[in-house]
Amino acid sequence: MTLVQRLSMRAVCGAALLAGSVTGMAQNSLHVWESGTTPATLETWVNARLATVKADIDELTAIKGDHTIANTLRLYDDAQNELALAGNEAYLMYSVGDSAPLRDKGQELVSKVSSAATDLSLNQAVYRALAAIPAPANDPAAKHYLEHTLLEYRLAGVDKDDATRAKIRQLQDKITEASLVFGRNVADGRLDVKATKSELKGLPEDYIARHKPAADGTYTLTTDSPDSTPVLNFAADAGLRRRMYLAYNERAYPKNVAVLKSVLEARQELATTLGYKTFADLAMADQMMGSASNLRKFLQDVDDASREAADKEFNLLQAYAKQQEPGLTGIPSSDANYWSEQYRRAKYDFDAQSVRPYFPYAEVQAGILKTAAALFHVEFRAVPNAKTWDPSVSTYDVFDNTASKKKLGRIYLDMHPRDGKDKWFSSAPVVPGIRGRQLPEGALICNFSGGVPGDPGLMEYSEVVTFFHEFGHLMHHILGGQGEWSNAGGFNVEGDFVEAPSQMLEEMFRDRGILQSFAKHYKTGETIPTALIDKMDAAGAYGRGRWMQSQLFYSTYSLQVHDRAPEQVNFDALLREDSERFSHFSFVDGNRMYASFTHLTGYSSNYYTYVLDKVIAVDFFSQFDKSNLLGGPTAMRYRRTVLEPGATKPAAELVKDFLGRPQNLTALKQWINEEFAAKTNIGVSKGQ
Repeated sequence: MTLVQRLSMRAVCGAALLAGSVTGMAQNSLHVWESGTTPATLETWVNARLATVKADIDELTAIKGDHTIANTLRLYDDAQNELALAGNEAYLMYSVGDSAPLRDKGQELVSKVSSAATDLSLNQAVYRALAAIPAPANDPAAKHYLEHTLLEYRLAGVDKDDATRAKIRQLQDKITEASLVFGRNVADGRLDVKATKSELKGLPEDYIARHKPAADGTYTLTTDSPDSTPVLNFAADAGLRRRMYLAYNERAYPKNVAVLKSVLEARQELATTLGYKTFADLAMADQMMGSASNLRKFLQDVDDASREAADKEFNLLQAYAKQQEPGLTGIPSSDANYWSEQYRRAKYDFDAQSVRPYFPYAEVQAGILKTAAALFHVEFRAVPNAKTWDPSVSTYDVFDNTASKKKLGRIYLDMHPRDGKDKWFSSAPVVPGIRGRQLPEGALICNFSGGVPGDPGLMEYSEVVTFFHEFGHLMHHILGGQGEWSNAGGFNVEGDFVEAPSQMLEEMFRDRGILQSFAKHYKTGETIPTALIDKMDAAGAYGRGRWMQSQLFYSTYSLQVHDRAPEQVNFDALLREDSERFSHFSFVDGNRMYASFTHLTGYSSNYYTYVLDKVIAVDFFSQFDKSNLLGGPTAMRYRRTVLEPGATKPAAELVKDFLGRPQNLTALKQWINEEFAAKTNIGVSKGQ
């Protein structure tokens, strides 16, 4: 996986910044933004990191005599640390910089750092030095790190001749540059959607109040998430839903078509150069999944486990929709969220808007911090005067709440949209951890409502789940960044395990006690009623089969554009084909979602990560005592066996250490069928 691929994986993209001096860099120990970030200061900061990388590598390759963990692997890890700091700092400014020139410079410097990372991955002298280190018998973490590093070198093509390695370097640079352009086009591709007053029927009152009509009485909405999501969920006007749906899925079209083709062409050429039939096979060679053929079998198994429930769910939904609109012959994809919401209201007496007043942004943030503190045995202390890249960012230091009471790291919360800011929801490593030398730091980069005076930022059910999800990544980084090696922290686990801790934390949201600890009405302070939570949970259990089928759609599409020659890829034909296979809703002509599907440049063929990790996550959650999620012993066992090891052992071992066995589909099947199981009394417990 290239540096830019790792950086642009949407749920874990971000920046890495230095928390303290390492390898002689005390003069650059401050974050670049602390003295005012400009394109020039960013470039100086990044170049200083790259100079240290060169110095570390020069020292490593000049070693005479025996190579050891202490004199060789340590220098290699120091170099990797500086690369991460440089690349991630640049990527942060590319993602959230406050001006177009700064974002442009960030993009330029990410390419530069990625090229340096490619050079290091093809450096034969470094590889020979690492390969000469005897495997340590009494240090399993260092042993695994060394073995994994050597594997990555071989996958990078270090053993190829000079001409081939030069070609690999050129291809990696091309992939990096095109991937960055793809993401930038999405970030800059916000579109406006006009609406009349009557078309806003069904939308929340606070939503309408945020949008002021023009002189002609029309309202301007945007494709940013705080505007688009409520329209697709609540707007009664099908025409407005359709316009928003198409605008959202076309916001980087047609710009990104040629860009994506160039990425696929370079990836396929890279794969064949390295001896693999397709890029999908190369991308999975160092993952839990192992190969594209293994993935196809896994996806079929999950399809078999979820299709019957998905069929039942859709049949119930369509029957209801036909009752409301006689003569309805099908439901287009642009109406999927709306009709699902209407069905939940009718079937479960649950209106998603009814919980929004209990989820003002500030209370949700405080509640998630409180929940995470209890679950992970940590304490969050606000740092009100911390300098950040934007005044809206809030900062907390994290302390261990066990016997040690030591400081574990720092987190930054950049939670509301700004012009030019990345439009997605992600968690980012900000500083890798090195025990005794450098504390880990992480950031959330999100686009929730709020952050504006007078706007409480009332959140939807799904947005709160997203917040829990991203915070799960953050805690994996902080707790997994307490080890010896910068390049073996929580974000360095196999790419197809990285979503498991975040998806596990999502399940905590359904607990009544957790919710009632923070869900308070923004006007009255009333705690969310138990009856409303029960309705929300029942409604939330509906649609899991279809959700899983949608994840199979994204996984299959991502695989298919990477498992064949690029000239055989027809983006539109595959999109329609896969939609018809996995979605019960009719395809909407003009849908070009692939042009803004940033997972294609981040996870590449490996979007299946979300499916595999949902299997693991619900298996993990099934081990918790549902009557005492936060207070029982399982939480600390989970922290010790899954999160704290980071990438110091294979992910499959982390799973076995916690479960006592490999993951299986049993808990997933129960989770998917919870709604139907409850009706037939087969005893699926809540939250499973």
